[in-house]
Amino acid sequence: MKKLKRSARLVEMTQYLMSKPHTLIPLTTFAERYGAAKSSISEDLAIIKEVCESEETGELLTLAGAAGGVKYIPKSSPDKALPLVQTLCAQLEQPDRMLPGGYYYITDILGQPGLMNDIGRMFASAFANHDIDVVMTVETKGIPIAYATAAHLNLPVVLVRRDHVVTEGSAVSINYVSGSQKSIHTMTLARRALKERSRVLVVDDFMRAGGTINGMMDLLHEFNATVAGVGVLVESEDVSNDERLLHDYVSLVRVGTIDSRNRQMSVKPGNYFDKQE
Repeated sequence: MKKLKRSARLVEMTQYLMSKPHTLIPLTTFAERYGAAKSSISEDLAIIKEVCESEETGELLTLAGAAGGVKYIPKSSPDKALPLVQTLCAQLEQPDRMLPGGYYYITDILGQPGLMNDIGRMFASAFANHDIDVVMTVETKGIPIAYATAAHLNLPVVLVRRDHVVTEGSAVSINYVSGSQKSIHTMTLARRALKERSRVLVVDDFMRAGGTINGMMDLLHEFNATVAGVGVLVESEDVSNDERLLHDYVSLVRVGTIDSRNRQMSVKPGNYFDKQE
C-alpha cells in the first residue's frame, strides 16, 4: 500500500493504466494500492479520463457493478496521427532510399522505437473495437510493428517463419505465390504458436499485391483461425485492382509509381485516415 499525495497518485495511476491497456482493473485494486476510498479513486479516474479525451490519447471506459472497473483504450486521433505520417512520407521520398528492382530501404525507420510505438498505437486505435486474440506477422521486418501494436492491444505476438525452426517443434508449412514477383515461397508456423480458432490481426511492413499476407491468411485456415484485420505500414499503389490479392486492410502510407531512372516517387498518407472519418 502506497501513501501518496493526490498529484503523485494521479501520475502513478495514469502510468499503471497505460501499462495495462485493454485490461479491466477493479476499483478495489487502486483503493488497496493507495489506501484510499473508492470515492476518491473515482474522482481521480474522472480527472484522468478528462485529460485522455481532451488530449486525444485514449479512452477510459468505466464499467459499473460488482464485477466492474476501469479499462484504458489507447487511441490515436487522425489530427495527431497525420503530422507524424506526413513526416514519415517525407522520409520515404528521399532518393537514396531507392533500391534496384523497384524496392526501397526502410529498415532504419523500423529500427526507431519511438516511431514504432506511435505506429503501433495507430494500428491499435484502428482495430480497438475488433475481437482479437493475437497479432501475427512474418519475419523479419514486420516484427517491430507487430510488437508495438501488440503492446498497445495487450496481446501476444505470433511469428510466421520463412523456414522451419527445429526448436519450435512440429509446424504447418505452406507454399504461397508472391504477388509482386510471381515466384513461389514457403512459410511455416509452429503448431504450439497459435491456438485453434484464434482471431488474428495480421500486420506487415510493406504490401504490393498482397501475396505474403494472402499466404498468412491461407496458413491461418490450417488452424481454423479467423483474420480479424490486416494492417500494413506501407502499401504500393503501383498495382492494378486485378493484381491486388487483398482489398480489406488498413495502411498508413501509400507509395505511388516509382521512377527508378530519375530516382523519384510519390508518397502520401494511407487509407487509415479515410477509415477514421
